[in-house]
Amino acid sequence: MKNIAFIINPIAGTVNKKKLPKLISQTLDKSQWLENIVFTEYAGHATELAHQFAQMGFDAVVAVGGDGTVNEVARGLRDTQTALGILPMGSGNGFARHLNISMRVNKAIEMLNHSEAIAVDYGLANDHLFVTTCGTGFDAMIAEQFAADGKRGLKTYLQKIVEDLVSYKPQHYHIAANDGSKLDISTTAFLITFANANQWGNDAYIAPHASIQDGKMDICIMSGKAIFAAPSLALGLFTKMIDKSLFMDGAQAKEITLYREEKAPFHIDGDPVEMEKDIHIRIVEDGLRVLVEKRF
Repeated sequence: MKNIAFIINPIAGTVNKKKLPKLISQTLDKSQWLENIVFTEYAGHATELAHQFAQMGFDAVVAVGGDGTVNEVARGLRDTQTALGILPMGSGNGFARHLNISMRVNKAIEMLNHSEAIAVDYGLANDHLFVTTCGTGFDAMIAEQFAADGKRGLKTYLQKIVEDLVSYKPQHYHIAANDGSKLDISTTAFLITFANANQWGNDAYIAPHASIQDGKMDICIMSGKAIFAAPSLALGLFTKMIDKSLFMDGAQAKEITLYREEKAPFHIDGDPVEMEKDIHIRIVEDGLRVLVEKRF
């Protein structure tokens, strides 16, 4: 019998979660798992709970919520043998989608009954953990506004994009490798994403070929002139073809420093964070265990 904990964020996404414990209890295979279900009460609580469960030797801890909840739980589980599971119930669910976890919560619970733990990478940006992406520029500004709005969901996110797309002023950046490679980029960019996983969320593939098991980040640079190709770039995001655009540039690295001319919005897994002007970003190889569908 294996011990598994479910950490439920009651305010993630737009779906009421009061009936979720009953669904988990009914669907989970009791011959495999002994469950423990808790609700978070404040920001950062999921990290504290996950750390406690890992210290208790739990086999798995499941983040129930969106990418922010996944991030919090991952912070408590990194560099331990306790595996991260996901029941995706957020707005974007980027990491769950990368792992091919069903967006239907009952199917995601059923998957836990025939799952296995694998080792994957995570990233650090000035010691802030990320599992999907982090970045600066237009998307980080939108993330900041989205968080301040208070209304969740894809509709609100798209509304913010439409409102600010034309008026946004691209910034100048310098990226230099710290991993022994010769990577050195100076550019004016609409946004820069550092991707561990392949998407922002909602199947918007900013880094279509990114792997969470290659020990590297994909650096995705959208040109400062991207506004002139907004429709085709949007199409490319959802068809896994954005890397083919003339308005995109890319590279891979294990460790870099991002130099900015001034402090500006920055996001970690889609959530805005206060960050210094210069940011050191690196990938920690095989630092996190996650539950995925068992490969027979």
